[in-house]
Amino acid sequence: MSTATTTTTVETRAQPARSPLVSWLAVVAVMLGIFSIVTTEILPIGLLTSIGASFSLTDGGAGLMMTMPGFLAALSAPLVTAATARIDRRLMTAAFILLLALANFLVAAASSYWLVLLSRVMVGVTIGGFWSIGVGLAARLVPADSVGRATSVIFSAVPLGSVLGVPLGTFIGSIAGWRAVFVVMGLFTVAVFVMLLLVVPALPAEQAPRLTVLGGMFRSVNTRFALAMTFLIVLAHFGTYTYVTPFLEQVTHVSSGLVTVYLLAYGAAGIAGNFLGGSAVARHPRATFAAAAAMIAGATLLLPVLGRWDLGAVALLIVWGVAYGAVPVCSQTWFAKASPDSPEAASVLFTASFQATISIGALVGGVVVDHTSPSTLMVLGGATAFLMVLAVWAHHTKKSTGPMT
Repeated sequence: MSTATTTTTVETRAQPARSPLVSWLAVVAVMLGIFSIVTTEILPIGLLTSIGASFSLTDGGAGLMMTMPGFLAALSAPLVTAATARIDRRLMTAAFILLLALANFLVAAASSYWLVLLSRVMVGVTIGGFWSIGVGLAARLVPADSVGRATSVIFSAVPLGSVLGVPLGTFIGSIAGWRAVFVVMGLFTVAVFVMLLLVVPALPAEQAPRLTVLGGMFRSVNTRFALAMTFLIVLAHFGTYTYVTPFLEQVTHVSSGLVTVYLLAYGAAGIAGNFLGGSAVARHPRATFAAAAAMIAGATLLLPVLGRWDLGAVALLIVWGVAYGAVPVCSQTWFAKASPDSPEAASVLFTASFQATISIGALVGGVVVDHTSPSTLMVLGGATAFLMVLAVWAHHTKKSTGPMT
């Protein structure tokens, strides 16, 4: 694989000195932008049955709300990044967050399900565009010796979306209805939009990967393997987790109020998994990724048996949360190690593949749950996660060359 990265370069002007406080406020603004995106994307998981009932939908039909954003994000990540290569990054991030606010208000006011799906298209475009730009901004917002901490702050938005966003949204929905959740989310996103404009400096575009660079990455064995692993584990996770609320209501017989508590336990475990995985994957990328997949496989395979009781369901959700918390950082690390000379392209490919598989998982899971049961879906998801463990083992036995250990 060619390691030369083709980029579009734009001359940048020297930026005026900024106080450390303002610089870190800019980092927080980007983090809150990603938090808004993650929360909006996965909010339907906790509200699935309520929204479905409003439009007389099956659980699988309501699951299209998870399918739409992922597909659009996968398409927009490379296309939007390349198309906006010369536009100021501050303006682009603010524009994407404004689009997200409009999407939240649209779904809150939707009189028919096709308007809900239209709003999810807008969410997908926001995910692909903002994520591909935002995750790389830390180096331009703080001094070099603080980039690592700033990057950690930005990525903390991912587990926080599960810990705070989804349970809180589910709680608000149980009190005021699901539409109120999206109104609140829309208002919060408007506040993030204002903050981005106030504290993020002008960021003239410096470089963006061309589509030809992305195509060249597929010639790398490790890149193709990263795609395969990401596909299997994200398919297993979102094929099942999208429908965890119907499982808890139908199998564990949990009330709508307690579903919030269960999802909070899962999300808190996800934060722990994020930090544990981030610490371990730098030293043992293969073993860490395999361990996360094995834990997801075990949790989902056991849920139909032990998940009939409250204690068993909570315990397995905590194991599941710890495991999935490590998955995004493991996947991104593999892509980055597979293409060390093309970090921007690796970020775009990670975003596109991850989001596309979220959509496929939600879609396949919806078909399965509509034709079988939530318990059957959990078993199939667990088997898929176990296939990923076997794939990692096969990769190890082949003693593939490259940076993976």
